[in-house]
Amino acid sequence: MTSQKIVVKVGTSSLTQPATGQLALSTIAKLVETLTRLRCEGHDLVLVTSGAVGVGCGCLGLKSRPQTMALKQAVAAVGQGRLMRVYDDFFTSLQQSIAQVLLSRRDFIQRSCYVNAYATFQELLRLGVIPVVNENDTVAVEELKFGDNDTLSALVASLIEADWLFLLTDVDRLYSADPRLVPDAQPIMLVNSIEQLTQLQIEVGNSGSQWGTGGMETKIAAARIATSAGVRVVITEGRNPEAIEKILKGESLGTHFEPNSKTDKARKRWIAHGLVPVGRLYLDSGAVTAICQGGKSLLAAGITAIEGNFRLSDAVQLCDHSGSEIARGLVNYSSEELQQIRGRKSSEIPAILGYAGAETVVHRDNLVLSN
Repeated sequence: MTSQKIVVKVGTSSLTQPATGQLALSTIAKLVETLTRLRCEGHDLVLVTSGAVGVGCGCLGLKSRPQTMALKQAVAAVGQGRLMRVYDDFFTSLQQSIAQVLLSRRDFIQRSCYVNAYATFQELLRLGVIPVVNENDTVAVEELKFGDNDTLSALVASLIEADWLFLLTDVDRLYSADPRLVPDAQPIMLVNSIEQLTQLQIEVGNSGSQWGTGGMETKIAAARIATSAGVRVVITEGRNPEAIEKILKGESLGTHFEPNSKTDKARKRWIAHGLVPVGRLYLDSGAVTAICQGGKSLLAAGITAIEGNFRLSDAVQLCDHSGSEIARGLVNYSSEELQQIRGRKSSEIPAILGYAGAETVVHRDNLVLSN
């Protein structure tokens, strides 16, 4: 089998006992054995793991997930150490080296941090180490959180240019509705595009387990990010991690999301998914056509309205007149400057601002169309 780069995300619902939040050690043991075998076959592996908060709740005897940020961060600090100790004990017994990698959204937003994270992953994989990744819950602030580890795993898969992303969850595949609530829900084996799910009117829900934050909705959002980067995504059951090996050998298990055949370069993937937009620019129909169909840059003349306060080089959403996002990009002007020059020709900008700024508001090299 050809060596491949594989990211595996395992959720809290797979790692813990539903009633108590205590670790499901047998499942973790099977997961570790599976990943170690794949590593021995020459594959590069990254494990993105949830569970720090759930494990922390179990250690502290809490009956439900914390609702305040401060308590959640304290519980995560307790649980993360316990979680990593368990992983280290299991992997060490199989003589497989691992490394703890804690990431925050800031590591993806700042370009230098993003590049450094890529280099670190590359070195760890070159050394034969399996990085064990989690969000840095202890220090993350609300506005800079991933929200769930499904999103984190997709961003990691995009960052390292993975071949596969396995999302291990509490069902064996995607269904037309929650099979725990709708007995005749239909299984979905292959998704050629995320839009296909909308056409099929799939009921995905938005809640995870008692101890976790995700749900099928977050997994589909993660699949959108990863497939746009050329990564094949599979949703399958976390209690049976051996399915990963069977899928790699061609067995028809889980739900597969086909990767996009045309993918953006690393910098544009960073703009599209790594950054958090801090403003919105509304465009007239001519600008929308020029950007979407002509591959053009955004000029001040095409902007009809502005929302948000942002600075030079911040990320913003580009929207049509109805507010639907058509693209994202890095701006060459602050929101204050754009309020003065919106709707004006580029040749008029120096006279309005008193200095010669950029000819474009968002250059096409810093612009990514939305799916």
